[in-house]
Amino acid sequence: MEKLKSYWLDFFASDQNKENWWSRKRKLFTERNAKIVQIKGNGQLYRKLRYIDERSYSYLLHLRFLVKQREKLYMEEVISPYTFSMVNGEIIDHQQHHVWIQNFKGKVVPDMDTETSCKRAVYDRQRAVQYAERWWNSYNPAYRTFEVDCTNYVSQCLFAGGAPMRGAPIRERGWWYGKDSWSFSWAVAHSMRWYLSGSTQGLRGEEKESPEELIPGDVICYDFSGDGRWDHNTIVVAKDAYGMPLVNAHTDNSRNRYWSYEDSSAWTPQIQYKFFRIHTE
Repeated sequence: MEKLKSYWLDFFASDQNKENWWSRKRKLFTERNAKIVQIKGNGQLYRKLRYIDERSYSYLLHLRFLVKQREKLYMEEVISPYTFSMVNGEIIDHQQHHVWIQNFKGKVVPDMDTETSCKRAVYDRQRAVQYAERWWNSYNPAYRTFEVDCTNYVSQCLFAGGAPMRGAPIRERGWWYGKDSWSFSWAVAHSMRWYLSGSTQGLRGEEKESPEELIPGDVICYDFSGDGRWDHNTIVVAKDAYGMPLVNAHTDNSRNRYWSYEDSSAWTPQIQYKFFRIHTE
């Protein structure tokens, strides 16, 4: 649609001082001494509703940013859902929408009895990252897809890297996935955050003080509002020219996104992070 194309052209040419995700993203790139060399985008319509004098549309916007930092070039990609209405040929109520919140905040028991504990395993970071790259914008049919899919995706990456499952069939215990059920820590962001910090065998997380200490295959957890509810998880897949993490994620499917998520519409100044070095031994 030409109207929608014009909307985005105007948006990217908008005043830097306007408070939105694009102004925060430009500021973030400036602070990182990085330059957006090229922007490409396309949309995929997935819902169209018609009322008496109004039409409502939902679509996925796939943006690609070619980034240069020092002598390094890389491609950042993000796919976000948007909705808008058309009234008398004009776009109104155009907005990005997210579903970040998951309700479960119960206790997750990380440790297992000795006789049911898993075998020792070595975490293969390369395989975890390869899986993250293969499925960042699609869904492995071997697993269920969730409306809020970020933690399910990260769990799949960790499992592909050799992280051992344990705790089935108790959903509040361990970290595991089965045909018809799964642990809360497998698929709920809040539960994975606390599982990683509490587990002492099998899959476990060693908390780091700063993001630059992380390496590909590690995990970052996000509490966007700083209210104690952990909303989102990502997996580190690369480092930028200054050694800072670039991450992949689901829900808003993203690739090589800067770790801080300051360009997300879910970001607030109260955001909290947890940085985990992943171990499986």
